[in-house]
Amino acid sequence: MYQEELDKIIENLDYTPNLLLHSCCAPCSSYCIEYLSNYFNITIYYYNPNISPVEEYEKRKKEQIKFINEFKTKNKLNIIDSDYNYDDFLNVIKGLENEPEGGSRCSKCYLLRMDSTAKKASDLKYDYFATTLTVSPYKNSKKINEIGYLLEEKYKIKYLPSDFKKKNGYKRSIELSKEYNLYRQNYCGCVFSKMEREKYEKCK
Repeated sequence: MYQEELDKIIENLDYTPNLLLHSCCAPCSSYCIEYLSNYFNITIYYYNPNISPVEEYEKRKKEQIKFINEFKTKNKLNIIDSDYNYDDFLNVIKGLENEPEGGSRCSKCYLLRMDSTAKKASDLKYDYFATTLTVSPYKNSKKINEIGYLLEEKYKIKYLPSDFKKKNGYKRSIELSKEYNLYRQNYCGCVFSKMEREKYEKCK
């Protein structure tokens, strides 16, 4: 559904729009950049205050910059490095610390990062905003796109719908990660996802 909407938008483009693309990490962004950079001038917006500890955040950011510098695209590719403020994340998920992975805590985290992206895109007069989050089979694409359309109304900036895991997008992101020797983390980013991953590993 969302991939079909994206295909239709791309099919009807008669110019090269400027896209502010929120990225959660280099591996997830790899396929999205490869795919979208044929049709858009892309600026990666790196805003992920959910990631902890800060050393992990810096490591992922370094990999994002590395990929952008190494990957050749048809159209422009840049990055905006947003400040890291872990309190932004803690404030929005307060009271939801014990929610299961993929539940309402994650939805709040999607909203936090996408709201910042939409606001920045509106302030800087981009044509579209989007997020790489839908490339992951572990993320709720329906919820992410619903948030995107709400933010489109809030900030009067066009949202680019997506379900990047379609067309083997997730598989391609793994291939690109290997090709560019990108660090692939084994948990989403927040301390809660890390604890859940560690619990899973112990039960294997």
